[in-house]
Amino acid sequence: MHDVTQHGAQRIGVVGAGTMGVGIVYVFAMAGFDVFLVEPNAVGTKRALATLRDAATGAVSRGKMTAAEAEANLARVATLDSADALPKALDLVIETVPEKRALKEKVLGQIAARTPKLIASNTSAMSIDELAGAVRDPATFLGMHFFNPVWSLKLVEVIRGAQTDEASVAQACAFAEAIGKSSAVVADSPGFATSRLDLAQALEAIRMVEDGVASAADIDRAITTAYRHPVGPLRLSDMVGLDVRLDIARQLAGTLGAHFEPPQLLQDMVARGELGQKSGKGFYDWPLSETNSKTK
Repeated sequence: MHDVTQHGAQRIGVVGAGTMGVGIVYVFAMAGFDVFLVEPNAVGTKRALATLRDAATGAVSRGKMTAAEAEANLARVATLDSADALPKALDLVIETVPEKRALKEKVLGQIAARTPKLIASNTSAMSIDELAGAVRDPATFLGMHFFNPVWSLKLVEVIRGAQTDEASVAQACAFAEAIGKSSAVVADSPGFATSRLDLAQALEAIRMVEDGVASAADIDRAITTAYRHPVGPLRLSDMVGLDVRLDIARQLAGTLGAHFEPPQLLQDMVARGELGQKSGKGFYDWPLSETNSKTK
């Protein structure tokens, strides 16, 4: 495999221009990688490019880089409308589409047909071993679980499947290091490590709102003040997406038991279209300007 420390010539792909996908594109582009962003929806592509530019502008305003550096890094991003159009033999392709198994398997199959050196899924909870059936070479397939906001949070959870080889794990960790992040290598277990812990806290916080224990703001204030978490579990749930929380809760309830069953309040909010930051309303109201603003 290539030496990631010499990443100026390396090219990666990111499939999916949602919140996570855009963040992943940003950190790789700003680290000097050439990035191909796949998004079939033209509106989504336009929104993603605007978000990338806003984030780079914010970084320039805070002295993180010069305007010339920002423009050069943004120019490293190319957009495509299908994974089938990815260049062959990219160094890494990261799948970051919604947490729907059939969709992920379809996309992973398309990615595998382009024969990249390493394929990663940004899944929060789906089994890497189960998804591995969609790729040609499971030895070069693993999970790379990023955290929202990607530009701020410094961890990448690297999930090793039963067939993932050690060289692929090492390469994934090297990619994380190259974009300024630390990695934690975990086995392919339901919820991995971080999603399982994070979801347990989030679901309990939602149950507390449901039971009238306290308001969302007061629960979050208690956690951020008493335990020094940077973001409370309910605000973070809004940022992650309440629909994503619901999908993961249902997955883990099926494998780990009833304590991961989603609260009725969460189900009702998603049914009403209250998905959090991306819809403008969740446990908090998210004005359009705040929803679209991005900071590094």
